[in-house]
Amino acid sequence: MTAKAAAQGPANVYYGGQAVLEGVMIRGPEHMGVAVRHPHGHIVVHAEKLSSLYTGRARRLPLVRGMVVLWETMALGMRALAFSSKVALEGEEEADGEPAKFPESVFWGAIALSMVFVVGFFFAAPILLAHLLEFFDVHRIWIVAAEAVVRLGMFVAYIYFIGRVPDIRRVFQYHGAEHMTIHAYEAGRPLTVDGVRPFPKEHTRCGTSFLLVVIVVALIFFFTFDVLIDEGLIVRIASRIVFIPLVAAISYEILRFGARFGDHGAVKAMFAPNIALQALTTKVPDDSQIEVAIASFRAVLDSTMGIPPAELAEEKVALEAAPPLD
Repeated sequence: MTAKAAAQGPANVYYGGQAVLEGVMIRGPEHMGVAVRHPHGHIVVHAEKLSSLYTGRARRLPLVRGMVVLWETMALGMRALAFSSKVALEGEEEADGEPAKFPESVFWGAIALSMVFVVGFFFAAPILLAHLLEFFDVHRIWIVAAEAVVRLGMFVAYIYFIGRVPDIRRVFQYHGAEHMTIHAYEAGRPLTVDGVRPFPKEHTRCGTSFLLVVIVVALIFFFTFDVLIDEGLIVRIASRIVFIPLVAAISYEILRFGARFGDHGAVKAMFAPNIALQALTTKVPDDSQIEVAIASFRAVLDSTMGIPPAELAEEKVALEAAPPLD
């Protein structure tokens, strides 16, 4: 995006992002920025231009763009999380007084285990639990419906219980700060704590909304699949994994529709559960957390305009001070 395009106003582009450990990642049309609160109190900022994979023609093709967004969410999110983890450890020391180290193998190993857990817990487990109904000679339609209800219930319960962990609650506060900052920018308000504070912590384009839409689309898609193709438990489990990209692609198009026509009464009512669910995944941030979200957003805006992120006057930390985002 050119500087001229960036200067035309907030209505031309959509910004997104996600919360990380003690920070926020913001994704713009061609750049991403991450800002993290260092254990010593200052803010560490990183910004970079995105790969053409995330900004090219595929990003604009219906259905295909949903698959790109699914991959982008995981890839950029993991990299931003790795960056925030490194910053968080900079203020810690080992028992011998040396700075704490964060081996890459440990991080990516944890990510791999997390992915296995997600697939097993949210896709395989509901099928296995619903499969128990076959011993009671329950009709196939009710078994598929039970699977969907179990999956939705597990998803909501999981979010509720992890939100009670203090560290995760802080992540949810940064999540709220991210939404509020994007709201302020899209409303043309100044990116200051006072300018951001009045806006809601929920947002229609939230990734939580995307996950909820995925679950609903998966219900309809796999209900149809199982009614038409009943080849046993193994095939049903495999179908849930193989068709994840397609379900995500359809869900993304529905979410874009909701974002575009969200002011219409019927559409607003249809997407009301998405906003309601964000009561669990977002919390009201404090001023210091809003400052971090603003720093991340400004890093993206500055990069879009071709301006290196400026040193943050209060904390005396510049972009070059940040560890590389590998």
